[in-house]
Amino acid sequence: MYKRQLNQDKQFSKLILAIIIASMMNCAFALSTDKQQDIEIEADTAEMDDIKGITIYRGNVIVDQGSIHMTGDIMTVYNDANGETELVIMEGKKATYRQLPDDSKIYDEAEALQMEYYALKDYVILIDEALVTQEGLRFSGSRIEYDTILSQVKAKGSTKTTKAKDDGSKKKTDGRVKITIKKKKDKKEE
Repeated sequence: MYKRQLNQDKQFSKLILAIIIASMMNCAFALSTDKQQDIEIEADTAEMDDIKGITIYRGNVIVDQGSIHMTGDIMTVYNDANGETELVIMEGKKATYRQLPDDSKIYDEAEALQMEYYALKDYVILIDEALVTQEGLRFSGSRIEYDTILSQVKAKGSTKTTKAKDDGSKKKTDGRVKITIKKKKDKKEE
């Protein structure tokens, strides 16, 4: 029994190490020229308050900048006193994000009910029904935090309480973090 547990611990450690290395490699090559491109925003309505430094876009919001493509229902942009973007919050039934990393043909993708981007820190937080897909990896959880400078990902699950069907009592369910690593195809399989 002890040997089986030790093998499971070793396998889990290898899995975590593979996730960390793969996410660091993908992050290191992303975002090279996209920030230098113009930003195009489409929405049904837009409200801008220069004094408060807030702009709110509503209704089928679409944002494009280079290979970056974002969608949502409401996007709120907060600017500092110099007009520089500090925080962008994209909300939606599913807010989505897609970007093509350098030297890749496969897009990195993310979705959540709310996405927060802290521009000065290059930090992204995906909240509620969060999902990140990178080449060969898939993270899901209730909250995913992503530091693009340090190439660090933190995923959190949540404990949810739901009603049981029969007696109306409450039942605790485990909303755990889920990570999927796709197996690379052997050259023989191709």
